[in-house]
Order: sequence, then C-alpha cells, then structure tokens
Amino acid sequence: MTTHVTLTCVHHDPESRLRDQSERVAPELRRIFSTIVVRVTDATPDDALTPLVRSGAAIHRAPSCGHLRLGRARREALRLGIETGAHHVLFCDLDRVLHWAEYYAAELTSVAGLIPAYDFLILGRTQRAFESHPRAQCDTEAIVNRVFARVSGQEWDVTAAARGVSRRAAATILDGCPDETIGTDVSWPLFLQRTGLYAIGAIATEGLEYETADRFPEDVAAAGGIDAWKARIDANPREWSMRLEIARLEVEAATAYAPTDAP
Repeated sequence: MTTHVTLTCVHHDPESRLRDQSERVAPELRRIFSTIVVRVTDATPDDALTPLVRSGAAIHRAPSCGHLRLGRARREALRLGIETGAHHVLFCDLDRVLHWAEYYAAELTSVAGLIPAYDFLILGRTQRAFESHPRAQCDTEAIVNRVFARVSGQEWDVTAAARGVSRRAAATILDGCPDETIGTDVSWPLFLQRTGLYAIGAIATEGLEYETADRFPEDVAAAGGIDAWKARIDANPREWSMRLEIARLEVEAATAYAPTDAP
C-alpha cells in the first residue's frame, strides 16, 4: 500500500551506524510512501546512503547545522518535500522513521493514511513510548510539552519531531516562521495555530519510542541491556546539560506565542 504522502527526512550518520537497518527497512518505507526525500549532512558517507538510493530516495547533501540549529535543516527538508509536488509530507528524522517502519510498520502505514485529513498533524508518543527514553530526555521534554500546553491549550507531545504537513501549511511555515533553532518543535504548530486557518491535530504513537539504541547494539549488549545502557547515559552530566539547553531553546521559542497579558 503506497500513500500519496512524501516522506521527507533529515539525516546525520557519519559512522554509517544505520546502514544495516536502512538495508532492512528501506524497501518497507518505499512500500508505504510514494516518494522519499532525505536532507543528509556532508559528514555522512555515501556507503551509509546506498540502501536508500537503491530504494529510490532522493538525496540532498548540505552542511551539518548541529543540534541547536537543527531548525535550518528541518526547513530545508520541508522545502524539499513540497518541491516534489506532494500535497502532504511526513517530516521525521530518518533514524526515527527507520525504527518505526522496522518495528511498527502497520502503525506507520495507518498514520501515513491519516495525514491528508490535516494541515498539520503532530505525531507524538504514547505514555509507554515516551517513557522508553532515558530520564534526561523524558524529564526535559516534559518541560517543553508542559509549556506548549500552557501556550496552546493542547496537551500534546510535541518533542518527537515528527509531523504530517500539508503543502499549504508548509508554504506558510517557510514564508512566515523563520525559526532556525530546534525550537521548531513548538514554533511551527504555534505559528499555524495563531493564524486560525489550518486543521491541526495530534496522534500518540508507539513507533516513536526510543530509537537511538538501534545505532549501538554492541554497546547495549556490553552494558548488559537497554536499561543499563540508558542508566549510563543518565549518569553523564553532559547529557543533562545538552538536553537542558535544547529544552531552553524550545521554551524560548514558545514564549513568542504566549499571551501578552500572561502573569
């Protein structure tokens, strides 16, 4: 079953850690999506992209923006998606959608079929999927979601960075929401909500569970399993520092849309 939705992704894999998974999963992505576009960093070797190219994905190289300026890469991926002529795109980090397609293909297929009913469909996580992430990620992303709820009035999980976007909503974002930070998680939906012109919704998914461990199977095994591996991540103060900085940028992005009379 191929939908009329284009999959558009950002991707950074300098050590080719996701090549084997791409080999397994790229045909499934091609089955679900009519077109696949990937905005990939220059640091990612050609070998890492071979399975995607074989499956017909269009590859566009660009310099890395880093975590904190990720909004620039996201804007480019969104633009590339609608330049295919698509009426709707699914924007998602490639590592997340590879995990989703490998372990929850039926859910991903179903979600892709729902995207055309909305201008902007936020794809979040069930409580179980949210809590599958390390504590450093859960605790800081919960802050962002709480602030988003205060500003928008909607208690949605907005930090999984996966969205279904219509062509007209994408054009409006590209023209009027210049945010180039990782704060696009909140600024895109808040910008569209402010206009009152777009159908915006949200779905909680299982497939957007913690995906990063897919890159490090040997490290996970050496640590004694996924829980022990995540505990090591949470024991690193630098991880908390990075996640707090991401949360700060996202909260800052939300403040531009907060009511001016808020206490």
